[in-house]
Amino acid sequence: SVINLTSSPENPILNLKFKMKTIIVLVAVVALALAAPLDDSKNAQILKYENDNIGVDGYKFAFETSDGQARQEQAELRRLADDVEALVVRGSYSFTADDGQVYTVNYIADENGFQPEAAHLPKA
Repeated sequence: SVINLTSSPENPILNLKFKMKTIIVLVAVVALALAAPLDDSKNAQILKYENDNIGVDGYKFAFETSDGQARQEQAELRRLADDVEALVVRGSYSFTADDGQVYTVNYIADENGFQPEAAHLPKA
């Protein structure tokens, strides 16, 4: 006697098992697709925007977005020596990380370089 292991109308039990396995695989694929995280940063909306270009003496700007990012910065011209001037920049930026925590970095950039400070950054 020959055992038929293929799905066919003559073998309704195997046909039912095949359909059930197909449905289970399809449901698993749909569940994985729905569980995938969405990248909302691509669709972030600007909630706040300010810009004040003071001219050659400095500038100031700020923005916030719907995905939790924020930044503000201002600069002023500082005289370092008789013939030497430089912009001194102060500001901060914030973002929400994948772990849901909001991180904020405050900084100054002047003749001594970029100097960030934040609770999550190592101290020198």
